[in-house]
Amino acid sequence: MSQPGRGQREQPSLSEPVADVTGFIPRGLRVSAALSWRFIVVIAALYAVVWLLGYLASVVVPVSIALLLSALLAPAVSRLVQIRFPRGLATAIVLVAGLAVLGGLLTFVITQFSSGLPELQQQLTTSLNQIKDWLINGPLHLRQEQIQDFINQAIGFLQNNQASITTTALTTAGTVGEILTGFVLTLFVTIFFLAGGDGIWSFLVRGVPQRVRTRVDVAGRRGFASLVSYIRATAAVAVVDAVGIGIGLWIVGVPLVIPLATLVFLGAFIPIIGALITGGVAVLIALVSKGIIGAVVVLAIVVGVMQLESHVLQPLLLGRAVRLHPLAVVLAIAIGLVAAGISGALLAVPLLAVLNSGVRSLLHEHDPDPSTVDALHSQAANPNDNPQDSKASKDSGDKNDKDAGSGEDEK
Repeated sequence: MSQPGRGQREQPSLSEPVADVTGFIPRGLRVSAALSWRFIVVIAALYAVVWLLGYLASVVVPVSIALLLSALLAPAVSRLVQIRFPRGLATAIVLVAGLAVLGGLLTFVITQFSSGLPELQQQLTTSLNQIKDWLINGPLHLRQEQIQDFINQAIGFLQNNQASITTTALTTAGTVGEILTGFVLTLFVTIFFLAGGDGIWSFLVRGVPQRVRTRVDVAGRRGFASLVSYIRATAAVAVVDAVGIGIGLWIVGVPLVIPLATLVFLGAFIPIIGALITGGVAVLIALVSKGIIGAVVVLAIVVGVMQLESHVLQPLLLGRAVRLHPLAVVLAIAIGLVAAGISGALLAVPLLAVLNSGVRSLLHEHDPDPSTVDALHSQAANPNDNPQDSKASKDSGDKNDKDAGSGEDEK
């Protein structure tokens, strides 16, 4: 038997007991196995995080919405602070003004719908009579008895399922209570974020190891800057959606134009889905008030505005503000909707924008300096890949601090 030459590895023999069988396993299989168990561990960790967030949803959702509101209102608070208002007073003024505007819009919508409800009921009765006449005298030639039997079956279904309907109503009442509790929690968290957000962030950053603390600090500030940019761009998109659909409803002659446009504006803060749902409400009211032709025209207007939003406004405004591909926006909304319903759809894109900006800062930032990052400025969301950009950003930050008369970072 020939002896193995120098430099050659002696292969284990099947007839001899071998302690390590790694040599018999193909390299590709070993690499696949190593990747597989690591993948399983990562998925398990992500599942645990998602489960924990779902378990604490009654706290996580209000805090997340408070963060969005802080990104919307923080620039106004900063302006008041720059003109020598105390931060507490500036926070109170901005919050009261914001609540007044939101409450006024909701009150106006509810009042207008309530005042126009009798007219809508009359128009609904007329539309139902027209549909009934079409079913009898139209191409279907249904008999009066068949239509009445269908109505009786619908009434019987409601009577037979009265218990489940009552349970649903009680569940809805409990949901309303949870919403009110979440609103109060959101309000208090927003107050603390606006009044002392910078101190809260500094406290959280102290828990990060010293060697990466500066990078994490800068990444967090840039993430919040991207959130501010997202809120501003979304507000601009919502205004365009509301104005476009409102003008279309006015031309067609649909009642309740201003309340419907207001609903479209509020719903547009949930990208793509919100304006689509509120536009569907406008189509239903057009169907009741103007018939099928009017509803088709309004549907065409809503679809046209949605196309304008998805092909022009979203890439132009949101794409530049948060640097997210439209496909990423759509997938984020879909995943958020499946995972957490409406709240998930509302928070998915802002979360993706913050993560995108923060990760880009961690990976590409050169010589980060937290004092140069103004988290309330849209340009601060982009990392300083070029040292010259970093120097220019620092000079700009020093100038802003001098104009504000304070060395305190506003966030």
